[in-house]
Amino acid sequence: MGIIFRNFGAIMAATLLFLCGCGRSEFRGAEGMIWHTQYHITYDSDRDLTDSIITTMQRVDESLNVFDSTSMISRVNRGEEIELDIHLANVYNESVRINKLTNGAFDPTLGPLITAWGFGKGHKATADTLRLDSLMAFTGISKTSLHKGRLTKQDARTQFNFSAIAKGYGCDEVSRMLARNGVADRLVEIGGEISCAGKSPSGKKWRVSVDRPILTDSVIHESQCVIEITDCGLATSGNYRNFHTSAGGWTYGHTISARTGRPVLTDVLSATVVAPTCMEADALATSMMALGSEGATKLAATLNYPIMLVLNDMSVWENEKFKSLTIFEK
Repeated sequence: MGIIFRNFGAIMAATLLFLCGCGRSEFRGAEGMIWHTQYHITYDSDRDLTDSIITTMQRVDESLNVFDSTSMISRVNRGEEIELDIHLANVYNESVRINKLTNGAFDPTLGPLITAWGFGKGHKATADTLRLDSLMAFTGISKTSLHKGRLTKQDARTQFNFSAIAKGYGCDEVSRMLARNGVADRLVEIGGEISCAGKSPSGKKWRVSVDRPILTDSVIHESQCVIEITDCGLATSGNYRNFHTSAGGWTYGHTISARTGRPVLTDVLSATVVAPTCMEADALATSMMALGSEGATKLAATLNYPIMLVLNDMSVWENEKFKSLTIFEK
């Protein structure tokens, strides 16, 4: 499709166990590449909705793709005075809410810092203390506002990158499109983020395998656990597939602290969140990486969502709601 949208905030960390029953020909599948990752969609319909699926993803891309100079977010980043479309407005408003909920741990204005540390465009770390201090002066979503459809910035240099929430939003948008077309039973997976509803081809809830985090730049799928879910979104974030190693041997990941401007030194290797929408799950999983286990577990207690953390020593923290979904664990 030629769509390029690099994701920094959420790592492909869940694969699907498609338990398709025999003779269920009404279940259809669509798959391909988008935003530098794979998508897999399974849905129960009497017609092929592939064209509508692709169109939906393209519309999200045209709004939120920070690497497309013609996208709406790129125009906003250039300072153009334009009215936001529904996609950018939805993602911005949810980002503001999650930013407040996490005391600033989630912030989509960190693009210049991400680039400075070598995870953005160019992928070459150039960070130094003076450079970071200057970049911090114009980062922070609290320095922006949305009024009557127009997004304003206190500092024109502020740049948005919604990669840590947009993939989840894309899943939700495809799922909503399928629902509008009468599809009750559906699962949308883009790069490991999931939005699902109804029943799987087996007639039961959807079974999802969450990957065990393995520190490597290769894609290795080893199951940490298998859960059963429906009518929700799921996302996993981690640094274990997007990291750099310094000349001194220090490994640092792509999760950047909004408070310090530096890669987060966290004891959380991966965070998995189940939430009402995939967009929310996506943003919260990223936030929990930044917060570390102490902050993440405190946030989990206030949310009351199913949450699992895999820590650096490979120990697992999971709340009772997550345990209730688990049918197999390592």
